[in-house]
Amino acid sequence: MLKGKTVVLGVTGSIAAYKIPNLARMLLKSGARVQVLMTENATKFINPITFESLTGRKCLIDTFDRNFQYSVEHVALAKEADIVLVAPASANVIGKLASGIADDMLTTTVMACPCKKLISPAMNHNMYHNPIVQDNLEKLRRFGYGVITPDTGMLANGDTGDGRMPEESVLFAHILREIGFDHDLQGRRVLVTAGATREAIDPVRFITNHSSGKMGFAIAEAAMLRGAQVTLVAAHTEAAPPLFVDLVRVESVQEMFDAVTSLAPEQDAIIKAAAVSDYTPVAVSPSKVKKTDGTLTLELRRTPDILKTLGERKKPGQFLCGFSMETDNVLENSRKKLLEKNCDMICANSLREPGAGFATDTNVLTLITPEAETPLPLMTKEEAAHKILDVIAEKL
Repeated sequence: MLKGKTVVLGVTGSIAAYKIPNLARMLLKSGARVQVLMTENATKFINPITFESLTGRKCLIDTFDRNFQYSVEHVALAKEADIVLVAPASANVIGKLASGIADDMLTTTVMACPCKKLISPAMNHNMYHNPIVQDNLEKLRRFGYGVITPDTGMLANGDTGDGRMPEESVLFAHILREIGFDHDLQGRRVLVTAGATREAIDPVRFITNHSSGKMGFAIAEAAMLRGAQVTLVAAHTEAAPPLFVDLVRVESVQEMFDAVTSLAPEQDAIIKAAAVSDYTPVAVSPSKVKKTDGTLTLELRRTPDILKTLGERKKPGQFLCGFSMETDNVLENSRKKLLEKNCDMICANSLREPGAGFATDTNVLTLITPEAETPLPLMTKEEAAHKILDVIAEKL
């Protein structure tokens, strides 16, 4: 994901510095080149040798250190960097950057970098909310810096509040969103549905299906990473939703129908990856649930056809993508669905195909458009999501 990218990590004097070696490892595993800069205070919390052992590159601290390969180290590094993340960012360094003070290797290099710069504040709750610190963060935002909102939780001194640096996975996600993929969907609005709807039989029981939501979540995350403004309408799922998307939680098909149809007119693309229940009890009243000789009989009605309604209301230029999960005649039934629902693409797969279907981390799809059928081999759902978006990006 980050192959060929150079990430500069600036580490300042905070106990949260202990998290950064793991972040460096995650970046390296994704193919990035990682260069670490440290303030003198940061070396009191973690030894520079830790970063040098991980990255295979000298950890830079002293502006006047002559043991380097470039003639002007901070300028050369600034040209090489694709992104800079200062994490943890102390109140001291935040103040320096906001005021244009460059008196060490870290601040000098950050100010020389023309690339995107992210700041992850880490400090005591009261210090974080000091008006001077908040004013400095606002100045940095105006200058184009991205400021990562701190978490709320137990701080180093035992207090509880915000000011805590997010976990390494969150910092990694911020970097990936900035430089992981080409932003070919920048400025586009994408709506994705995911998960399994539940139709109540009574206050205890419900009708549902085996959808895990993983495919829809992978599509939503991939669209976000490619620059889209993503709205994710999610029914029940055990998977963790992706970061940086607008999440709308629903339970029933009717709730999903209402949410999707109200949001649809604003979207450039709609991808319906949710598996919805086809039937719902007429009422949740016990009188509608009949039990005779141990047999439970329900009075059912069909749920709204979300995809068909979206096809009927599709506005000019809007791209509508649906999913078709079949057991037999996969391509024939899916192409029929493409026409009947007025879709621009159907992603077809079979429950009989190893590695495809519900609750797996992989999928085997055939992308069906009016012009072509494109079979995809077995791949992760993240990889499949980008293949789907490749088609959509080309059509929008």
